[in-house]
Amino acid sequence: MPAYWLELSVTADPETIESITEVISRYTQGGVAIEEPFELRDDGQEHTPIPGAPVTCRVWIPDDADAEQTRARIEEGLWRLRQIAPEAIGELGSKRVAEEDWANAWKEYYHPLRLGERVVVRPSWREYAPTGDQVVIELDPGMAFGTGLHPTTRNCVRLVEEATRTGDRVLDVGCGSGILSLAALKLGAASALAIDVSGVAVEATIENARLNGLAERVDARVATLEGADGEPYFPLPPGIAFLGAEIGTFDLVLANIIARVVTQLAPALLRATRPGGALIASGIIEERRAEAIGALVAAGLSDIREIVENDWVTLIGRRAAR
Repeated sequence: MPAYWLELSVTADPETIESITEVISRYTQGGVAIEEPFELRDDGQEHTPIPGAPVTCRVWIPDDADAEQTRARIEEGLWRLRQIAPEAIGELGSKRVAEEDWANAWKEYYHPLRLGERVVVRPSWREYAPTGDQVVIELDPGMAFGTGLHPTTRNCVRLVEEATRTGDRVLDVGCGSGILSLAALKLGAASALAIDVSGVAVEATIENARLNGLAERVDARVATLEGADGEPYFPLPPGIAFLGAEIGTFDLVLANIIARVVTQLAPALLRATRPGGALIASGIIEERRAEAIGALVAAGLSDIREIVENDWVTLIGRRAAR
């Protein structure tokens, strides 16, 4: 890992976040951390988001010879978005952060958090005693997206609790920190294939699987799903593996990414879902809900239900049984 990172951040209105994420993701790996302001309850396990409040997007890039060019490209992309919504998007901030300082900052901010009815996420540096049938995920997010604080992750976990069956085979597309794969495994799934286009995310997933004693049940790879005729659905950096029919089908498919990619990958996501299996898709902003649902229905998803929180939509449906 680099000794120093460049932290880039921008604060904006919630409805612009997906567009900002797309811009940042063109030039970075590891995912974008989306921080919504919230009020924390006294016990530190429940928090209440503040509706409509500005949201901050953060990303960390290695502070190397390419850092300034990456920062400039992101700044230019945000400038173009700002021409459409000049009052909605703040200026790009940047600061140099030592690896150890970044880790310590997370340790102050991140507390045990209950997601759904049973799943509790515990930072590796904090103690937590589970009660009843709770399952605890020990998590060090590193610089990969996926802590449970964002509505997309939280609501995915709620649906993972509902959909996971003992012995399930799980596919996690855009795995980030591995939180969704680990939740499914803790709830009884047998194995998980976790894929991400970011090597940072895959490393975080591997390490978090090890922390939870699940390393033998998680296959984490730098990869994505291939499109029709073996072609990718969107431009990607070189060296990414494209997975197709050789991986088979899964009882539960998870895709907590963004609406554009959910839409583009819809046929591949359904091909990877066994007949009668469940698909959970999230990272979908309200204004692109119809687009994502339309693509998933066209690909074969049925019985769709949704959770909507602060303009973020999380979907669950099933591939029609033959």
